[in-house]
Amino acid sequence: MTQLIERLHALVGDAGLVTDPQEAAIYATDWRKRYFAKPLAVVKPASTAEVAAVVRLCAETGTAVVPQGGNTGLCGGATPLAGEEAGRFGAGGGQIVLKLSRLSRIRAVDAVNNTITVEAGCVLANVQQAAAVADRLFPLSLAAEGSCEIGGNLSTNAGGTAVLRYGNARDLVLGLEVVLPDGQIWNGLRGLRKDNTGYDLKQLFVGAEGTLGVITAAVLKLFPRPQARATALVALESPDKALQLLSHMQGACGDRLTGFELMSAFCLSLVARYFPATRLPFAQAYPQYVLLELSDTSSAANLDATLQAALAEASERSLVLDAAVAASEAQAEALWALRENIPEAQVHEGKQIKHDVSVPISRIAEYIAATDADLQRAFPGVRMVTFGHLGDGNLHYNVAPPEGGDEAAFMARAGEVSRVVHDSAARFSGSISAEHGLGQYKRDEILRYKSPLEMELMRRIKAALDPQGIMNPGKVL
Repeated sequence: MTQLIERLHALVGDAGLVTDPQEAAIYATDWRKRYFAKPLAVVKPASTAEVAAVVRLCAETGTAVVPQGGNTGLCGGATPLAGEEAGRFGAGGGQIVLKLSRLSRIRAVDAVNNTITVEAGCVLANVQQAAAVADRLFPLSLAAEGSCEIGGNLSTNAGGTAVLRYGNARDLVLGLEVVLPDGQIWNGLRGLRKDNTGYDLKQLFVGAEGTLGVITAAVLKLFPRPQARATALVALESPDKALQLLSHMQGACGDRLTGFELMSAFCLSLVARYFPATRLPFAQAYPQYVLLELSDTSSAANLDATLQAALAEASERSLVLDAAVAASEAQAEALWALRENIPEAQVHEGKQIKHDVSVPISRIAEYIAATDADLQRAFPGVRMVTFGHLGDGNLHYNVAPPEGGDEAAFMARAGEVSRVVHDSAARFSGSISAEHGLGQYKRDEILRYKSPLEMELMRRIKAALDPQGIMNPGKVL
């Protein structure tokens, strides 16, 4: 191992190598602190050439490579395997964390082609800012955007709040640069929207969580920068009414409808409890809420008029109980704070069993009703913290223990609770992972829901590209 460390040091220098166990522990622990392992080293290359050299050395020595971006993932996909798990997946000979944060250059912005070429370690917020400087929009937006990195966003096919209009990360990438498991560099950095010349190789690496290669750079789509946005919080009777409102708003507003976030009354009660400065703009509580937003290159007055007219018609059709439209940017930010503070409010409330599921949009109301009932029968008194991106079918369906209940005993039954939630998603033709990936958290669980043939096809792809099995072993497969 000393020889390996010496050779790694020769490749990346003092600034690119962390071997002190205490310092390395920061990179070897996942965001939720569910997983921890001791890597041989944390390697921080400063260029694609250095990434390739490190991966070649790891291929030569049979050392496992765990690519890592901002380490904000929720399924342990960027954390080394520990103990028996490492041996089970062929990583018993040691693992390095390949930290990509030093690859942080904005390589090019092409405002005419509406593309931006960035390195994998670019923080998402910095990509958004670089686009804004060119009077363009990079629409990927999520809670961790101040620390997550583009390489990780692409490797997990990140979603966020604007998928309804712009799509997932997969829909925003035109080209990739990837270091393959043998250390070769594939330069697929093409800014083309039409390239009908065979297999779309880039899509193999998007959503693969670093198991097929290391994304080092990407060409991403940009869009005209909206000049105005209109934001409203709407109160409703039920998720079914929210679906009817979604259909109505899409018909009335077209692709100007950028966000459509469902939140239960319990979600916002937690926000009110733990963020007392945050206030709901209604005199009373309602069963469900939707935070919706329009954006456009037209004037703010035109957009506000469109929103007001659409909501007035929705009220006439008894789709909404109440509505509050933001009259300023500050008010819009305050409404979004209600949605964005839900995860932090959950932390303050205590441990919960969290899920990231998707079902066909038309069946979301049925799914919530059926799953709520199933859980109450199996675990009386549990509280559902249900919120998410209704416009793309993605629910964060989280389950809290009964009020005053034994939290530790409840969390010990997490597997049973998740089985109910995931089985219900499967019955509704859904997925157990909408935007967080599989990592090591759902790696074995997915075997219950994907067909044997589908799993075999994935294994064949993995074996073809990574025959040694050194790329992020024990994740996804």
